[in-house]
Parts: sequence; C-alpha cells; structure tokens
Amino acid sequence: MTTDWTDFGFKQIPRPEKASLVQDLFSRVSSNYDVMNDLMSFGLHRCWKRSFIARMNLHEHDHIVDVAGGTGDISILLHKTLPFLNLRTTLIDLTPSMLEEGRRKAIDQGIIKNIEWVTGQAEALPLGDNSVDVYTISFGLRNVADRAKALNEAFRVLKPGGRFYCLEFSHMEQQHLQKIYDLYSFSVLPFLGKHIAKDESAYQYLAESIRNFPNRQDLVKEPSDVGFEKVKGTAWSQGIVAFHEGVKPE
Repeated sequence: MTTDWTDFGFKQIPRPEKASLVQDLFSRVSSNYDVMNDLMSFGLHRCWKRSFIARMNLHEHDHIVDVAGGTGDISILLHKTLPFLNLRTTLIDLTPSMLEEGRRKAIDQGIIKNIEWVTGQAEALPLGDNSVDVYTISFGLRNVADRAKALNEAFRVLKPGGRFYCLEFSHMEQQHLQKIYDLYSFSVLPFLGKHIAKDESAYQYLAESIRNFPNRQDLVKEPSDVGFEKVKGTAWSQGIVAFHEGVKPE
C-alpha cells in the first residue's frame, strides 16, 4: 500500500499525521499567538486583515464560515466593523486552546453574540451542503493536510453564488527582496519564537511552511480545479501575502 505524504515545513510526513502535529504546535503557542503576530509582522497583519475584510463582497445577514479562524481576528473584526450587516459567523479551528483564546478576546472587545466557536478540520467541515454564503480562510491554508480536500469542502458548503476568500503568505515578486525576506524568516522568526513564545521549533515550522507554500500564480489554479469561477489572486506588500477570491457557480 502506497503511503500518502504531505509537507510539514520542509519535512515530508504521512498525510494523516499532519493534523495532530499542527494541533500540538498551535496548542503550545496559543497563549502567545497574538503577541507573536504583532512582533513578527510589525503589526502589518492587522492592516492585511482589515484589507481582507474590505475586499469581501458581504450582504446583510450573510452566514460566514471562518475556517482555521484561530483566535478570531477575522470574525471579531467583521462584527466590530460591520455591525449593521447583522452577520452570523461560524468560526472553525482545529485547536481548542486557540478557540478559548479567541472567545476571551471577543468577550473583552464586547462581541458576545453571532460567533459560534467550533472545533473542526478544514477537510471535514461540520456544515451542510449549500449552507453558507461566504467562506474565509486567513493564514490557515498552509496548515491543512490536504488542500484539495479543504477546497472541495469550501465548494460543498457554499451556496450557489457563494463567495470564497483566502488570505495567505506568498512569495515576493522580486528575487532580491525574497532573499532578504527569507533571511528574516529563518533567523528572526525562530529567535522570537524561542525568546517570546518559548518555542523555537514552532516558528521554524512557520518560516518553512511559508517558503514551501505555492506562489500566487500556482495557488490560483487550485480553487479553479474544484469548480470555483472568477478565481484571481492579488499580491499585497510586494508579494509577502496574497489575496485569493472565487465564486461558486449559480
């Protein structure tokens, strides 16, 4: 029987093992996750996430599934910035401790309704067919064990005409900038992980997972392959991140 392999950073591992490794990693760093995001990106992740939401085509009473939603940045920001839309969000994440951090953060910011916090995997969403209006995944697609299966799940749960949005790290479009970014990623990120989060290996994985992820041009093909239309990817911040979007046919 042939073993099905996937990446975990630069390592190749049997695909069924990835979910537990990712869950363990995020369980270890959950208490420092938000602080580390601010330090590693110099706060830029907040700008990216605000721009992500601004680019979404949202309607009143939309039901949004926020996959790999972590500590809830996207879901909380949606409800804080667009309260007049009366959105409903189902936030799904693999790691219970990340969800707990998110719940506490939401309560601290006065968000106490319209977000459902659910433990689950991107490859097997606990939602019915054609049941949500919008699917979002922000900095989480790198961490799923089977991207094709996760994208098929996105297609399955979206209603006809539903919108798919993905924000993910990418590759810089100028090679000399990519070399500088790689130097930063492989030296500073593990250093911060070691001294702030007390977990160097978790942030070594982060650097490797970013470098190992498809570029914008290659990734744009994957949602198209599962049936999405009008798929396009846009580079932000010289290609450090990319915004991808698509629509499920009517």
